[in-house]
Amino acid sequence: MSDVKAVNDLVVKYNTLKSEIGKVIVGQEEAVNFTLLSIFCGGHSLLIGVPGLAKTLLVNTVSNVLGLNFKRIQFTPDLMPSDILGSEILDESRQFKFIKGPIFSNIILADEINRTPPKTQAALLEAMQERSVTVSNNHYKLDLPFFVLATQNPIEQEGTYPLPEAQLDRFMFSIHLEYPSFQEEVHVVKATTSNLMTSVNAILSSDEIIAIQDLVRKIPVTDNVIEYAVGLVGKTRPKSKAATELVKNYLDWGAGPRASQNLILAAKAHAAINGKYSPDIEDVKAVAVPILSHRIVKNYKAEAEGITIQTIIESLL
Repeated sequence: MSDVKAVNDLVVKYNTLKSEIGKVIVGQEEAVNFTLLSIFCGGHSLLIGVPGLAKTLLVNTVSNVLGLNFKRIQFTPDLMPSDILGSEILDESRQFKFIKGPIFSNIILADEINRTPPKTQAALLEAMQERSVTVSNNHYKLDLPFFVLATQNPIEQEGTYPLPEAQLDRFMFSIHLEYPSFQEEVHVVKATTSNLMTSVNAILSSDEIIAIQDLVRKIPVTDNVIEYAVGLVGKTRPKSKAATELVKNYLDWGAGPRASQNLILAAKAHAAINGKYSPDIEDVKAVAVPILSHRIVKNYKAEAEGITIQTIIESLL
């Protein structure tokens, strides 16, 4: 099948996916878009929002619509790495046998990932980067496709362990869920306080998702778009010559090379779902905020003056 036809087919599938998800998730257009984009790129996402904004429901619905295995891990202060990866036990014949943990699934919902200590957070790192885990010196490959969709509550910071920069960088997008509009909230309340149950149909299979990920990587990109993406990431680094006054004044650290890679991958997927056969600078701009916002670090002055990371990124665009 030609790549042009594959892109045309992807547009149809994407719109079908969105309408199917829309049966359960009201509003949250941007969150649904970026979650699907990260899956099409083979990336992971961090969903940030106050309680009750359907973060868990969104992940659950997406996994059902994509026809994938789904496991939810509730991150708590006493969670151990073995609770995620699995552990070895002695069976009846006195042989060690590996019992797989919940990480062996297609979609992992890491619920409230910042509630667990760094040792357990780190257990996810290898799985996210290498798509494999090591337990007792044995190496186990994870089933593909594999995604981690982690949630974080931005309000309560007591008893939490902020994710280290190295782990944040493993997430392709950080997606902020907003409060619903008045009409959307009315719709949600009507739908969830009656005994009507809404079910969704599986639209894609795991093989089709892997094919979409291959297609996204095959999409050609012109040099000027790559140079724009790399230049944009360079501008976030306070010590770079290209940095603006705003960046020099208010940022401690800028984004690394993984941000440039993710900008191009996400721009390719963004172009494809909009029926374009190659991304342009507008596609890079469309995905810039959720890709850069968790990769740049504000300084104390920015905190004191109420300058948000979103303001800084939008000034660069």
